[in-house]
Parts: sequence; C-alpha cells; structure tokens
Amino acid sequence: MSYNNIHPMQTGLKSKKNVSRKRVNPIKGEKIIDHLDIKFLQRFTNDQGKILPRRITGVTSTQQQRIGSAIKQARHLALMPYVAQDLN
Repeated sequence: MSYNNIHPMQTGLKSKKNVSRKRVNPIKGEKIIDHLDIKFLQRFTNDQGKILPRRITGVTSTQQQRIGSAIKQARHLALMPYVAQDLN
C-alpha cells in the first residue's frame, strides 16, 4: 500500500505546521509576584492593557492566577491602566 497519495490528516500524521513548542517559563522558580512591580507586570499585558493568557506567556496555572490578581490590584490602586491610552 502506497502512502504517497493519502492526505496527512487521514493517516493520523501531523503536519509540521501544527507542531508546537513548549514555552520557557519566564518566572523561574521562586520569583515573588508583587502588585507594586509594574514593569514586571506589564510583560503579561498586551498593548491594549488586556491580561495575556498562559498559553502565550508560558507560566503555570498557579503563577497565572497570581499574576492576574496582582494586575487587578495594581489597576485598582491606579498603578496600571484598565485600558490603553489613545494616541489620537
């Protein structure tokens, strides 16, 4: 049987486009997540001010929960904006 004419999805083989790499955790080990460290927290928000998901940042679920809480506390204290500033 020849596999040359069969589509890769029919054989159960993945194409090279769909192979994902494991992201390196940017918070290596014992980094304390503080709501006063604005420069560190801005790494986990996009240019619109939204919190990035953990599949993009590469952190663990516990770290993502702590980052989310720290960003929300910093927003509440007016250290970080809720939305991005309009450049117009």
